[in-house]
Amino acid sequence: MSHDLSGALLWLIPGLPALGALFLLLAGRRTDRWGHLLATGLAAVAAVLGIAMWIGMIGRDDASRTVTSGSYRWITAGSFSVDASLRLDQLSMCFVLLITVVGTLIHIYSIGYMADDPGRRRFFAYLNLFVAAMLLLVLADSYLGLYFGWEGVGLASYLLIGFWQHKPSAATAAKKAFVMNRVGDIGMVIALAIMFATFGSVSFDGVFSGAAGTSEATLTAICFMLLLGACAKSAQVPLQAWLGDAMEGPTPVSALIHAATMVTAGVYLITRSAPLFDLAPNAQTGVLVIGAVTLLFGAIIGCAKDDIKKALAASTMSQIGYMVLAAGLGPAGYAFAIMHLLTHGFFKAGLFLGSGSVMHAMNDETDMRRYGGLRAVMPITFVTFGLGYLAIIGVPPFAGFYSKDRIIEAAFGDGGLRGWLLGIVTVLGAGITAFYMTRVMIMTFFGDRRWQPESKPHEAPRSMTWPMIVLAVGSVLSGGLLAIGGTLADFLAPVVGSAPESAGPLPAWAITVVVLAVVVVGAAIAWRRYGRAEVPTTAPDDVSALTVAARADLYGDAFNERVFAGPGQQLTAALVDVEDRGLGAVPAEIGAGVTALSRVSRGAQNGFVRSYALSILAGTVVVTALTLVVSAL
Repeated sequence: MSHDLSGALLWLIPGLPALGALFLLLAGRRTDRWGHLLATGLAAVAAVLGIAMWIGMIGRDDASRTVTSGSYRWITAGSFSVDASLRLDQLSMCFVLLITVVGTLIHIYSIGYMADDPGRRRFFAYLNLFVAAMLLLVLADSYLGLYFGWEGVGLASYLLIGFWQHKPSAATAAKKAFVMNRVGDIGMVIALAIMFATFGSVSFDGVFSGAAGTSEATLTAICFMLLLGACAKSAQVPLQAWLGDAMEGPTPVSALIHAATMVTAGVYLITRSAPLFDLAPNAQTGVLVIGAVTLLFGAIIGCAKDDIKKALAASTMSQIGYMVLAAGLGPAGYAFAIMHLLTHGFFKAGLFLGSGSVMHAMNDETDMRRYGGLRAVMPITFVTFGLGYLAIIGVPPFAGFYSKDRIIEAAFGDGGLRGWLLGIVTVLGAGITAFYMTRVMIMTFFGDRRWQPESKPHEAPRSMTWPMIVLAVGSVLSGGLLAIGGTLADFLAPVVGSAPESAGPLPAWAITVVVLAVVVVGAAIAWRRYGRAEVPTTAPDDVSALTVAARADLYGDAFNERVFAGPGQQLTAALVDVEDRGLGAVPAEIGAGVTALSRVSRGAQNGFVRSYALSILAGTVVVTALTLVVSAL
């Protein structure tokens, strides 16, 4: 595919799913019987276009790989202007392939999963809308275009999380996610404002070219505001509390939004802004702290969740913490952050789809304490889920082994005490991951059958199992393919820079041995606790304080209630009280005065023509007299 043709066709990648969403929403119920097929087909065509452009890209040299679409003037205000254009380079190509390929598989899975839902056509319209917005986010050639896609993703996420709005829990979860993401959006808006004031531009080229001549304080402010937006979208501390509740949406939503795409948007934002973060070391340190804290935060929560989807949601939070930490390492970690993002897209989407298959078979039961022994009746789900499990805990040669271990090595390689601290955190996170994911496997597929009498588990239909099989293959192969010979790192180097040569305190093979030993210990502890002992169908109450805290999401909601919601409610009540007691009388007096004035003036509006003629004559006399007086002066 020629360079010019690629640029001309670039708008079709987000345009096709956007067209599908628009058509299905406007056409209404007339498309109920085949709307899901149209949405899936358009997503598949976008995937084919993305693959074709990737093949064309790798056939060109590094200097010629970036493709831009034809642009038109979008906004003009004085000397400030923004062009509407798209940019396809090595970084955005990684996301285009992930979004379209995994998105298409989830569309196919949804055909079976949502087969009996009366709102299936509307659900697929929302899926198309989300895919289009996410593609616009990663393909935009400016921060303003990125922000446009950023808000589109937020809208689609709200619609999908709250798709079953008849459930109060789903409606509440959608509002919670929407509000918390708006907090992060404030950071994005402030960053855009600073860029406009500092550089006179919000395009990537304009901002990056002016960054070298800008003060570190200004760049630090921009980067921290971008980090705030990333924390909200990627469910990182302190804006992580919405992710667990978001599991109220249909399971394909969790696989698409909360595993493979939207929650990784923050990682994309930080990596895309590498030229700014590289010049703001304090902001980079902030990224490292956020990633390290969230890595452990999510892992600890995952250990105490009995809801299979919420356990996977906590896992997502933790794994994205690895990616954010890697991005905070700068050029030494950007490529590894993207590598883990891509492998995570395969194995975590597969795990979520596997959980949906289990729920589909268990009458929508999500409590793992009421599963057990499902491997015998759901062999395909068991094998595909198991391959995703081996990938996420980092067993070689599965995908997570290559990507997560690279991040751990880069963390140790950061040097000094900070390198040791980051390395220990990442290794500890790997051990906890092995514990809670082994717990999920055992409680779901092994042990005694703890099903309810009405449950009759069975394997999912082919439209659901085939996407799970494809994702399982990706869970096995993607890490090795991306890591061999530095394939992905070399591919991304022109955009994010090359990783510097750095020697950590331990050789790579020693780090690998230590990590695998910790993983084995974590899995063994889980097996001893849940595999060799009977699992009660209700959660025990005699547990440690840490378990209680983990069940309560480490009090994230309580913190927000105490620090933000409570004081806000008190301030609102105080303002209402002031208005009622003092200022409330002022509007009342003004209203009484206007009423009295209207009574006086109403007498002049009596409906008699002679009165109106007299008023006109009097006005004419007054105007004439004033004119004569002014002329005499």
